[in-house]
Amino acid sequence: MSDSRRNLQALFDYLREYDRVVEVGIGRRADLAGRLAQVGVAVTATDVYSREVPDGVRFVRDDVVEPDPAVYADADAVYARNLPPELHRPALEVARAAGGDFLFTTLGGDQPAIPVERKTIREGTLYVARSRPQ
Repeated sequence: MSDSRRNLQALFDYLREYDRVVEVGIGRRADLAGRLAQVGVAVTATDVYSREVPDGVRFVRDDVVEPDPAVYADADAVYARNLPPELHRPALEVARAAGGDFLFTTLGGDQPAIPVERKTIREGTLYVARSRPQ
């Protein structure tokens, strides 16, 4: 298994524990959202552009900087892959407004712009900001 596949597996293992998740900025990487939907997680994917998503994944065109709160309402978690620092705080705010956790990875050496727990995964770090105590 390649490092990127192991990394995807690590993210999947964390996220499958949630009932309802929203992916911010799905882009053309719909594999994780599709796998989560296959195991019964309710997945909504967002992006500022229209995107194709796998069966079982709901897509909503939305900008996390000027979000539609209804998209994130009742999410157990909001997550993003390779999220740039300028979007950390807006994504955290939508997760907190929904009462959910916020989990994300960054590109390269980008550090989180918000307080987080760090979880080591194969190709870097998964950052977790919790809305509720564990």
